Amino acid sequence: MPKRYLLSAIAALLLTCPAFPQQAPDVRQPGIRLSVDELRAQIRVSAGQRLRPTSWPNGARVAVALSFDVDNMSTSLLRGELGPGVLSRGAYGAVDGLPRILRLLDKHQVPASFFIPAINTLLHPQAVGDILASGRHEVGVHGWIHEDLPSLNNEAEEQRLLNQAIEQLTKATGKRPVGYRAPSWAFSPYTMGQVVKAGFLYDSSLMASDDAYEALLDGKPTGVIELPIEWILDDYPALHLPGAAMPSPELVNQVFQSEFDVAYEEGGLFILTMHPHVTGHRSRVAALEKLILHMKSRPGVWFATHEQVAQYVKEQSPLSKAVKAK
Repeated sequence: MPKRYLLSAIAALLLTCPAFPQQAPDVRQPGIRLSVDELRAQIRVSAGQRLRPTSWPNGARVAVALSFDVDNMSTSLLRGELGPGVLSRGAYGAVDGLPRILRLLDKHQVPASFFIPAINTLLHPQAVGDILASGRHEVGVHGWIHEDLPSLNNEAEEQRLLNQAIEQLTKATGKRPVGYRAPSWAFSPYTMGQVVKAGFLYDSSLMASDDAYEALLDGKPTGVIELPIEWILDDYPALHLPGAAMPSPELVNQVFQSEFDVAYEEGGLFILTMHPHVTGHRSRVAALEKLILHMKSRPGVWFATHEQVAQYVKEQSPLSKAVKAK
């Protein structure tokens, strides 16, 4: 597929992808009537101090943090989409996708972070044990059932679901998770405050930088390290939608590789988000292996979990005194 068609296909997918929370445009255009101070007050979560260390561990030039959102059937169950075909497509992540990905990571001794809607540890209880068996990987919170927090828009219910997810993942892993990734990367007005209150070391849901940074809430430091993500560094928009023209994994891999190459030149951070029910297919794992081999061919690459990256940047760049969440 020529690159111009790839770009058009990705653009179309971004507009229709169910993982993207869609908000109807307000035809009243309220922003035109607000002062600068009023506009500033609407930006409740923002980027604080940048946390790019002068060097990575052992003199490495770049940090690579691979991540997998283990959604499986959770999004379909959330929406009440109970057709066997739809559910089986999500179940692929647990049946074949995750085991194939773990075999690849074991083959190359590469760590990764797995963000799991907690319900999936009950529907597929073997998954957590398989993830943790190597001792290299991390499990983080990804909601209870991949809930849509902006649509929920209920502080008490969101808190209940978060507490439930933390409790279940702690039980399943034997360790309280230190990392959070919002389902669909979508915050409600209450999410950051609850992340702070829960004592998470880091969040990985926002996009204000290529580097780690400290998240601000209402202009004040939270003490939460943001490990930013990006839709162009996610497998879902380009490779998942049924009935759409899906580009070759090799072409998508070109974007991932280019992003890594520039991160390497800049001495920065490379975070890639994937899903076992998407990247776990044969051709996609083959492309991921080529990407890993490319990265390993360069000297000075530090492969790490999100927890390891967050802890390192915290040690290298002490955070501002965090405010207490209200």
